[in-house]
Amino acid sequence: MPTVARMFKRILTLAAGVALGAALVESWPRVAAAWNFWPDRGLSRASSRVREVMRLVHEHHVDVGAAAYDRLAREALHGMVESLDAHSEFLEKDSRAGFEEDLSGEFGGIGIQVETRQNRIIVIAPTAGGPGERAGIQRGDEILGIDGRAAEAGGLDNVVSRLRGAPGTRVEVRLLRPATRASLSLTITREVIRVESVRGARLIGGGVGYLQLTEFTDHTGTQFRRALEDLLTQGANSLVLDLRNNPGGVLEAAVEVAEVFFRKGELVVYTQGRSARDREELRATTEGAPVSRPMAVLVNSGSASAAEIVAGALKDTGRAVVVGERTFGKGSVQTIFPLDGGEGVRLTTAHYFTPGGETIHERGVTPHVEVVMTPEEDARLARQRARPDLADPAEFKARFGQEPITDRQLETALAMLEGLRLAGGRAASVGTP
Repeated sequence: MPTVARMFKRILTLAAGVALGAALVESWPRVAAAWNFWPDRGLSRASSRVREVMRLVHEHHVDVGAAAYDRLAREALHGMVESLDAHSEFLEKDSRAGFEEDLSGEFGGIGIQVETRQNRIIVIAPTAGGPGERAGIQRGDEILGIDGRAAEAGGLDNVVSRLRGAPGTRVEVRLLRPATRASLSLTITREVIRVESVRGARLIGGGVGYLQLTEFTDHTGTQFRRALEDLLTQGANSLVLDLRNNPGGVLEAAVEVAEVFFRKGELVVYTQGRSARDREELRATTEGAPVSRPMAVLVNSGSASAAEIVAGALKDTGRAVVVGERTFGKGSVQTIFPLDGGEGVRLTTAHYFTPGGETIHERGVTPHVEVVMTPEEDARLARQRARPDLADPAEFKARFGQEPITDRQLETALAMLEGLRLAGGRAASVGTP
């Protein structure tokens, strides 16, 4: 009997275990959700929903090719990421390679920077001296079509890909110029676009050192320091840093430019992500005394991203007087997350803030002294800045069919520098609006 009792007890224990196991299996999702043991439950449910819709489309859509799983997945990824904001995007292999070319400072194309605004493709700024600028493209132009196809087909990624191509090939670009409501069609020959970060470095009237920065690439910091040292050796007693139509670029390059004027350890810019612990501070790392000269920074609505970081840092700390127009307001940080097969996700992960805590995103940097130029004036001045070798007005007119015009923003900056020099003060003395 004892043996039979022990066997019966074991059977009861096993049955209880099975029943308990079944109960746990059924109740585990609720318990896990309540105790946070299943943090990806939302992801699992959402993934199942997407999977079900993809299966329905794949099995029932009339166009078999359009409903292939690979195509559906790719389009879903584009829609998911690019619906977040104007700067996040899913990068297919070619697009990711093109983006990395941008940061390197060399690529093939027509030399313009574009942005999505309310589902429209807008030119932020043409690259100084590039084929796009020479053909007449201006900041603010809306791209309507490329080679006979609507620009919005495929989104920003696709537009950039279609504008780029082998040097020597031609592309037709159809534009709308909002200022005049004129529709333009330009045929442009692609070239190798080598971004020269620093242009036109020279002394102008009264010993003022002038430097124009066209973009921020991996090599900008080195090029800028070399040009600045040369101007200081020539005896520059003050500086004009021209950031007009500079669409930005590499964050580290912006810090390398700005930190020349900062003491080691001073805050240049900081980024703030979704939580308090996501704050990242970028501080000056240069050794020795910073460059200290009266300085003016020129900006306009085509100054964006890294250009705004430099202008904001110099303005906030009273190291420069800022002249021109409110900047573009592209103050967000994008991080590239690599994926298999050469693809990637470019995701907005933080916003930029100036040393004084001012946000740049969608606000821009407000100049101390506002001097607004029309798009036509800006286009003519951009051409003049790109050709400092044509200093003679008659020669310039013979080349471009127009008289040089006065750069009112630069003239205002020079007047401000003269005032600062006479007052013996820094930019902070003019006040911040």
